[in-house]
Amino acid sequence: MSLFGHRDYRHLFGAQLVALFGTGLATVALGLLAYDLAGADAGAVLGTALAIKMITYVTVAPLAGAYADRVPRRTALVCLDLVRALVVLALPFVDEVWQIYVLIVVLQSASASFTPTFQAVLPDILPDEGLYTRALSASQLASTMETLLSPVIAAAVLSVVSFHWLFSGTSAGFVLSALLVVSTRIPDAVRSRRGGVWDRTLAGARIFVATPRLRGVLGLNLVVAAVGSVVMVNTVNYVQDALGRSQADVALLLAGNGVGTIVAALLLPRVLGRIAERAVMLTGASVLLTGITGAIGMSTVDAGGWRWPAALALWALIGTGTGLILTPVGRVLRRSSHAGDRPAVFAAQFSLSHACWLLAYPIAGWLATAAGFTATWTVLAVLGLAGLVVAVRMWPRREAEVVEHTHHGPGDDAHLADAVEVADGVWRHSHELVIDKEHPRWPVPAR
Repeated sequence: MSLFGHRDYRHLFGAQLVALFGTGLATVALGLLAYDLAGADAGAVLGTALAIKMITYVTVAPLAGAYADRVPRRTALVCLDLVRALVVLALPFVDEVWQIYVLIVVLQSASASFTPTFQAVLPDILPDEGLYTRALSASQLASTMETLLSPVIAAAVLSVVSFHWLFSGTSAGFVLSALLVVSTRIPDAVRSRRGGVWDRTLAGARIFVATPRLRGVLGLNLVVAAVGSVVMVNTVNYVQDALGRSQADVALLLAGNGVGTIVAALLLPRVLGRIAERAVMLTGASVLLTGITGAIGMSTVDAGGWRWPAALALWALIGTGTGLILTPVGRVLRRSSHAGDRPAVFAAQFSLSHACWLLAYPIAGWLATAAGFTATWTVLAVLGLAGLVVAVRMWPRREAEVVEHTHHGPGDDAHLADAVEVADGVWRHSHELVIDKEHPRWPVPAR
């Protein structure tokens, strides 16, 4: 079956696409609303709103993961879409800045619950690895296209109506997303074997810390955030202040970055059939560090007509590296968890990756204002290099799918059914390894 011949996936992808573009339009409208309320202080309002967004993502996602198996997933996704629709519909009626902050907390809490839940659904409805890989590629394409096209769509709408209508359109988008989710057959999450709320909340982070390849993913998250923050935070000022070019060129440079990500996402489904995720993702990290190194060199030159084409090439290179890392992540997460822990692991990735962005954003913003682009990008390059070192050291070059290991003391009889007692209370067997109740730490291979 082709990917979009799968009805449930087709509807879920449509829901994701509509919700993504709705969020993009809401971001543009929120900036205009902040200016309408705060005037010259709009930048500070938006900065605070973005900080609240990131903190909410980091804190709420693990809590949502803890309850992902306690409610029907289709019902949860629909309710979260409706919450987002109501919040966005309320934004045009606020008349105080603090009200924006409150609504942002509610809106982003719903998004922090929706996104990892949605991501954890895909492996369940697409058990075939080839289809799942193409779905990851499609999701990356959708996310990148939203970044590129949302400002264009918003500009077209604003040429006809006031920005308040953007909120109405966004709300309608979330309602449509909810209707598409209702039309799917989403299996409920496998019940986690973990007990208390605290144990379930921390399960994803514990699995990350205990699994070597996921510790490598953590390092790669840091590379993406460190180098990506240059694009997300510094592009506007670099193009207009350092290069002396127009606002249209800002959009063009961001588009170049998006094109790089799209190319990587399109190529990866075939590449991942022949090359392991580790090699692809470490290559992506190397590409990112090459891109920021080139940017540092470019920032040391005050003039030269070559800087604009060089910036286009470097931003596209950074986009390519980002796509090489982010597209295969879902495959690694699925391989590193049982179905019962999968919502917690996806929630942990969502939370921990945004924690890296929360670290990198202020460096890119505040340090660039105080010390300039060269110093700032050098600090971010060092941060990214540290992430790459962690990834290389933590993620083993060779991973055996089946590892022989021992258990000490009494354990689950069903789990040890095929084990051989090699000493008093010491049992040995082999199977694919993931962190779970029987393996709270990464097992030491038996010798």
